[in-house]
Amino acid sequence: MGTARRPPRALVAEALVLVVVAAVIALVLRAFVAQAFSIPSASMSPQLLVGDRVVVSKLAYRLHEANRGDIVVFDCPPRAGCPEGEDLDTGLVLRGLHGLLEAVGLRQPSTEEYIKRVIALPGERVEGRDGAVYVDDRRLVEPYLPPSATIGDFEPTTVAVGELWVMGDNRTNSSDSRAFGPIDAETVVGRATHRVFPPTRTAFL
Repeated sequence: MGTARRPPRALVAEALVLVVVAAVIALVLRAFVAQAFSIPSASMSPQLLVGDRVVVSKLAYRLHEANRGDIVVFDCPPRAGCPEGEDLDTGLVLRGLHGLLEAVGLRQPSTEEYIKRVIALPGERVEGRDGAVYVDDRRLVEPYLPPSATIGDFEPTTVAVGELWVMGDNRTNSSDSRAFGPIDAETVVGRATHRVFPPTRTAFL
């Protein structure tokens, strides 16, 4: 006796259930474990180029505090002129869907999250002088920058408790703490740990 064929409506219903389950799993992972992030600008070049995709761990800072040199994704700081986009008013499911579409290149990257490198930690005094960054009066060694990289002077700032001073690697083309000041550590979404796209440039960060 042959196996009875299942009606097309049942197959469609099963497919929809599988899609919903997969989407829910992806959203939960994105909300609590990790998310993909598409690089929207050249502010982190040459290490991260426009269109690169990175994995952002949301568990990293549950285990330890941010370290100097970490590449972090954080919410748009208030003094950066944050846009009032639709993501601010939509629910978790729609925001998660937007994030997934951004990750695969089917939606423009959000301008409500930034990606920069941690330069100075709470309690430290940071300033720019003589073409370099100084932290507590010591010139910061930054092997991730090209040898030709220089930086304009900026006034000394002491980073408060609960804040971080962040800067882009592309020092001449980056809106960072020099423009909007230290960021609230509570606004950090997570740490960028891997570059996963394009395949020819995959690497740990």
